[in-house]
Parts: sequence; structure tokens; C-alpha cells
Amino acid sequence: MQADILYRPSYSMAVVNLAPYEEIRAEVGALVSMTEGMTLKTRPEGGVLRSLSRAVLGGEAFFMNVFQAPEWGGQINFAPTLPGDMIILQLQDDSLLVQSGSYVASSMSIEIDTKWSGAKTFFASEGFVMLRARGTGLLILSSYGAIHPIDLAAGQRYTVDTGHLVSFSEGIGFSVRPVGGLRSTVFSGEGLVVDLTGPGRVYMQTRSSDAFLTWLLPRTRGAEEEKK
Repeated sequence: MQADILYRPSYSMAVVNLAPYEEIRAEVGALVSMTEGMTLKTRPEGGVLRSLSRAVLGGEAFFMNVFQAPEWGGQINFAPTLPGDMIILQLQDDSLLVQSGSYVASSMSIEIDTKWSGAKTFFASEGFVMLRARGTGLLILSSYGAIHPIDLAAGQRYTVDTGHLVSFSEGIGFSVRPVGGLRSTVFSGEGLVVDLTGPGRVYMQTRSSDAFLTWLLPRTRGAEEEKK
């Protein structure tokens, strides 16, 4: 399996070349196009209970698509819903926590699951759980805006707005808190942040879909009121 990203950073698309009979797992709705002979199976990955956990707690679709190349191989293209960048990660017995909505596709050897992060953690509107991608193989993630990686040294602390967090190494320590006091949390427009403690790598996105919706929805309502 070989993959590349085109048209980055604003309208990225992943181009994946598959060997004969090779399979790739993808989020429902991520398909852009594919060559002749590809077959599709839609199924609850990892069984019904694990899929239900991923859907209810992780904010992902209950079903996932598995595409298989024909005997002569093939090419398949994926893209996320929102404009932004994509990244291809080659995991080597690694484990990453991934923000709900950033997962696009992965090798069949990568296990996609949910991880309970504790009663004191809360990632904006994404709920208590992030997806966990674990294993060896190819992982494709997306972002709203550009992707900005940060490498944290052992013991180094770094704070990220929850709406800008894409993924981070599972071994990184983290805790979620309000950005300030009650007034700052309610009126500053910042909400919650996550304090990360290295070592490990963090992937951030330069835009926040929550922030965009906060800006857009009042204007949409105002336009509707004017029409009335």
C-alpha cells in the first residue's frame, strides 16, 4: 500500500495505491473516487459492541467501509468533509489518540477503537472519549485547516485548545480544564484547553470547526430573520 496527499493544505485529497487484493478501511463518506474493479463491504468493524462504543462515545459512524482491490490492484481517493490538510502516518507498533472526525482511513492491521479517558476529561463537543489507532500500518488523518506538529520533550508541558487538537501519542499525559475562571470560560470564546505533558508528538489543526460554527450560526439565524 502506498499513499500520497495532493492539493494541500486547503483542499487535500489522499491518493492510495493498493496491491492485488489488498484492503483498506475508511470512514463512511470519505470516498472520492476509485478505479475499476474495487469491491466495497460495509460492516461494523471489530464487532457490534466495539462499533457501538466507537459510534456512541467516539462520535464516529457505527459502520466502516472496507475497500478491496481486484487481482490487478487499484487506486482509491479519500477526502474529509471539511476543507483542510491531511497527513499520512506510518505506525510501527504505535498507539495514537485521535480526535473524533479526524480519522479518514487506515490499513486493516491498524485497530480503531475508543478509549475511556476518565471522568475528569472532556474534549469540547466530542465527548469523553477519543478514538485510539493502534498497531503497525498506514493511518490517514485529516484536519480543519493546516496540520501543525509539535514534539514534546520528557516533562515538557504544552496547552492546546480542545477544538484544535487532532491527535497525540497515547503515552502523553493530559488533563482538560477551563482556560480561566468562570467569566473567562463563558465570555472569552476559548472554552476548554488540554494540558499535555511529554514525551511524544502532538498534531494540531490551525482552525476549529466549533469556533467556525459559533461564528456562522448567529449570522445564519440573522439572515433567516431578515427574510421573514
